[in-house]
Amino acid sequence: MNRRLSRRQLMAGYGACLASGAVTALASAAPADAAQSNAAGRPFRYCLNTATVMGHKLPLDQEVELAAKAGYSGIEPWTRNITQYVQAGKALKDLAKRIADLGLSVESAIGFASWAAEDERQRSAGLETMKREMDLVAQLGGKRIAAPPAGINRTAGVDLRKVAERYRAVLDLGRKMGVVPQLEIWGSAQTLGTVAEAAFVALAADHPDACLLLDAFHMYKGGSGFNGLRLLSGAALHVFHLNDYPADPPRETITDAQRVYPGDGVAPLPSIVRDLHANGFRGVLSLELFNPEYSKQDPLTVARTGLEKMRAVAERALA
Repeated sequence: MNRRLSRRQLMAGYGACLASGAVTALASAAPADAAQSNAAGRPFRYCLNTATVMGHKLPLDQEVELAAKAGYSGIEPWTRNITQYVQAGKALKDLAKRIADLGLSVESAIGFASWAAEDERQRSAGLETMKREMDLVAQLGGKRIAAPPAGINRTAGVDLRKVAERYRAVLDLGRKMGVVPQLEIWGSAQTLGTVAEAAFVALAADHPDACLLLDAFHMYKGGSGFNGLRLLSGAALHVFHLNDYPADPPRETITDAQRVYPGDGVAPLPSIVRDLHANGFRGVLSLELFNPEYSKQDPLTVARTGLEKMRAVAERALA
């Protein structure tokens, strides 16, 4: 396949996406979350992905406090930070209570389990990793976890129908664990590097919890473009990673480290957010940055600046 879908796969994926109702079946719409946003008079919730302050090397409990102090309603930690917290002898149930007391929610978590690997032993180990990390997320009161293309990101030509079967297995596991795995794209991945591939896999998985975890930078890096967002129902998305990128370096060589605050780059973020909203998305906009320059600044300043800029983008989009 070499990053190219067959005509049959493309038609199957896009043909189903053309009907908003069909894509709605990719995910449960989390009506309680949507009601919470609408009741507060806000279309979206705002979340801090802790990659944004990763360079500050804060422990998990301090990341939580930071998110609350900066004004976020949610946090998206990395599973390795959760693991480190537990290994330090600290109780997740106590932190879960603190998170709730601060008015925060654990909207998602970022892990790298190789659930989709071609090698059966590697894939089996990846499922065990996913199970363990889902348990950690659930103990924190978390709702979702990323299911990225780890294990196949450097392999071209992986059969997407097999990936769909593997994703369905992860979704079944998520049902047992109470944590929804979100199919994530990486723009640099040779398989699952585009929204088209992810849409096909999610549709072919034929599971009521199937959903996508998209990211403005990864969509640009992988060459997905943004017009396709108009074909996805908001019910197929719970979390969208909001970030920006400069015009230079070019798409082919740009890296995560060049991500910038929303609105500070050239991404068409207002139209992206407008299309998401028009399609019924009322979920979470999560700030995920890896810029080393921001690590030189005060972490609270970074978190607050990111939140202000996300809100500004949303206001422009819906004005």
